[in-house]
Amino acid sequence: MKAKWWRGRRAPLVLAAVLLAVLATLAIVLSGPGETGQAAPPAGTVRTEAVASPSAEPQAEPAAGMPKADPVSIDVPKIEAKSSLIPLGLNADNTVEVPPVTQPLQAGWYENGPTPGEVGPSVILGHVDGNKQKGIFFRLKELAPGDKVSIARKDGTTAEFAVTKVERVAKDKFPTDAVYGDTAEPELRLITCGGVFDKASRNYLDNIIVFARLIAR
Repeated sequence: MKAKWWRGRRAPLVLAAVLLAVLATLAIVLSGPGETGQAAPPAGTVRTEAVASPSAEPQAEPAAGMPKADPVSIDVPKIEAKSSLIPLGLNADNTVEVPPVTQPLQAGWYENGPTPGEVGPSVILGHVDGNKQKGIFFRLKELAPGDKVSIARKDGTTAEFAVTKVERVAKDKFPTDAVYGDTAEPELRLITCGGVFDKASRNYLDNIIVFARLIAR
């Protein structure tokens, strides 16, 4: 069965009202225990478990973004997560495509948003597990402010990001605007499933969302 995670947006070309209307209909369909997906319900009051680290302070980020260039790979040293990146668009039902659950170590980037390094929020998606294996973002919840994320780009440059916060958010309170909304500077979002796996609905109940900002290019 097809896995459904969340609805994306092309900022600033897609109206937020249309996005939120579609997001309300999304749900996860998992093909078996241990396989993941996630949905992005409308924005609301967010229940989070933020990871704070007062002593970890990212470097100042560049004032301007990088030129548009498709990303080719991601490296998150702290959690030993390395993967090529495949482009993810929209399915026929307007849900966001996800990496194949049969290849849980494959990450993907939402191609309808900014490319990593451009001004705005770039979004990278990965499974926490799937096909009875650990996924590329199995350890995503371990990240903390100051941890680094590197995105290699097709133009030969590398966008270096530093984590600013990590949240565990109930899926029915997904912070759509915070994740997909316009930003004044280059930012990055890493998203996977988390929390309790509900066997009845075959869904993980929460999302793990990592927020990061560009610090070097």
